[in-house]
Amino acid sequence: MNAKFLSLLAGFLSLTAVQENTVPLVDHHYHLFNTTMTQVTPGLTPITASDAVRALDRAGVRRAVLLSVAYQFGNPNRPAVPNEYVAVQAENDRVSREVARYPDRLRGFCGVNPLKDYALAEIARCARNPHLRFGIKLHFGNSDVDLENMEHRARVREVFRVANASGMAIVVHMRPSVTMRRPYGAAVARTFLAEILPAAPDVPVQIAHLTGSGGYDEPGTDEAVGVFADAIANHDSRMAHVYFDLSGIAGLGRWQEKAGLIATRIRQLGVDRMLFGSDSGTKAMPGVREAWAAIRQLPLTDVEFRTIAGNIAPYMK
Repeated sequence: MNAKFLSLLAGFLSLTAVQENTVPLVDHHYHLFNTTMTQVTPGLTPITASDAVRALDRAGVRRAVLLSVAYQFGNPNRPAVPNEYVAVQAENDRVSREVARYPDRLRGFCGVNPLKDYALAEIARCARNPHLRFGIKLHFGNSDVDLENMEHRARVREVFRVANASGMAIVVHMRPSVTMRRPYGAAVARTFLAEILPAAPDVPVQIAHLTGSGGYDEPGTDEAVGVFADAIANHDSRMAHVYFDLSGIAGLGRWQEKAGLIATRIRQLGVDRMLFGSDSGTKAMPGVREAWAAIRQLPLTDVEFRTIAGNIAPYMK
């Protein structure tokens, strides 16, 4: 073999090794569930920050944001919890203590049901916490937020406004309640774009699960993505600080049948807006490494995978 061929072969093998070893720098969607929460949500196994760090190390991922699930205590589809706001505070504080154990690896987000009377007070409290001040996690499904409801829209707008004023990023599970069979699709996305996003023009807004609730089976998810893709194509300023995490997109449901469509939508939204997230948080769920391996099955190029792996949300910088 001549020297030129050997040089080309070495370059190819080197590139292949880089591609195979590409892993995300940050997990942008990770949960911790405690003992009390497992009582509210049966089947979950509580884990700690040490468990999270071990999962990150196993995947070769350096850092993660831990999203508090304190909103579950205000979930109207779950049994009522005595002293609800006390429980919400305690759970957010627990996440803060766990994050404090690994400050160079982890950051925490405060969790709250945006419809609760205590929501604004809790956001203000979290904004003063050095380990939770980076952002808030909202879950429209588990809070039964209905954007067709005028009062709900007003409350969510105020939460976005207060978070923006506090410089707190927002991670939002936008898909409404599946349990309550709330409708979802383009109409909800248009309302979110027109009436909710403008209340937080200065902070990152991360829409979880590529706008859905995991997988890509539901037609409403692609309808919602289409609304945001059109807005980006039209250079809509409301999308300036919007990101999408890929947690749960690959590996759930019949997603493989939609893999080509998912890849197309990722490109339309912009690969630079895509954030890796595992949605891990219990020992019963797929780990960080498994989540990235599932995403790697999407028909994207190696350059696109490297871009996604290297994307870091502003709140983690």
